[in-house]
Amino acid sequence: MPTRVRSYSKINLGLAIGPARADGFHGLTTLYQTLELHDVVTVTARRLEAEAASVLTLESNHPKVPTDATNTCWKMVERCLVRMGVAAEVHIHIQKNLPVQGGLGAGSANAAAALIGLERELNQSLAGSERLELAAEIGSDVPLFLLGGAVLGLGRGEEVYPMPDLPETWCVVVAPPVGVSTPQAFRDWDALHTLPPGPAPGLSMAANALTKPSHSDRLKELSRALASVCAEPGTSGVFSVVNQTAEDLAEDPLLALVRTGIENDFEEVVFPQHPSLREIKRLLVGSESGQSEALYAALSGSGSALFGLYRSRVDAEAAQQRVVGSAATGTEPGTGAFITKTLPRPAYWRSMFA
Repeated sequence: MPTRVRSYSKINLGLAIGPARADGFHGLTTLYQTLELHDVVTVTARRLEAEAASVLTLESNHPKVPTDATNTCWKMVERCLVRMGVAAEVHIHIQKNLPVQGGLGAGSANAAAALIGLERELNQSLAGSERLELAAEIGSDVPLFLLGGAVLGLGRGEEVYPMPDLPETWCVVVAPPVGVSTPQAFRDWDALHTLPPGPAPGLSMAANALTKPSHSDRLKELSRALASVCAEPGTSGVFSVVNQTAEDLAEDPLLALVRTGIENDFEEVVFPQHPSLREIKRLLVGSESGQSEALYAALSGSGSALFGLYRSRVDAEAAQQRVVGSAATGTEPGTGAFITKTLPRPAYWRSMFA
């Protein structure tokens, strides 16, 4: 029987960009959070004779999804079979509901779902640490989907650690028909923040270093902010407090994070290039008189998707209407706005198989 796996999406609750490393990647600190919005990856597999070569086929309902060896699912399954020492005939179908390359981790989530589906089909699993190692080979965002819930991402984002779960929270995800190049966003960030050779006119090298924060400082700032919220007095290291109402539990952790000043560094370079994205964030925040405000709103990853988190479904619906009804404000035509919820770790795994 084919195995159908819900391939969930993610957002970034804060993202700090560090310096470029020797391998060409930038250091990052981010807090991933999985969402209920998902694709569906269906895997069918049967073992072949040991001396046979594995056969992979892939199809999708979306014309922009590659169906060859460049697809993350294909790479994941191919390398997993080698690690398992198994030859198999595998067919993968990707029911694409999420935007392609939209900052929601859809392609990475598809790869993780393909691994989970393959393991169930073959009734054989890799060791936990080996799964994460393989996931990191496929892509920086892939390992988080082998944890789910709230996940701290370090390194280039592939070094992941499960965090205490945030309560389930209403969310509006906006997917504009705007393409954002992640490599270009990194280049723009470097151009904006890298000091030119030699001191600026009138300043010593030491003065230049003091007047411009280093990339590594940004990583430390966000890491400290996340750690401080997890260890707030009375929480026992988890996002819950005795004698609080359900409404309090839904907002306090997020408000605590917001108070630390978390933000997505990519907004600094992406918004000037795409002013419509800045306008969408303004609509999600809803700061105008009489409008329900978001607990937090930001770009997800390098974009182009944005999101807002809200106290209630009513607030989320109001934000959705602000976005879809904003044609006169300059928001890109064809922008989609979807109401969903954050997905804590237990629910993530409980509802994984469709």
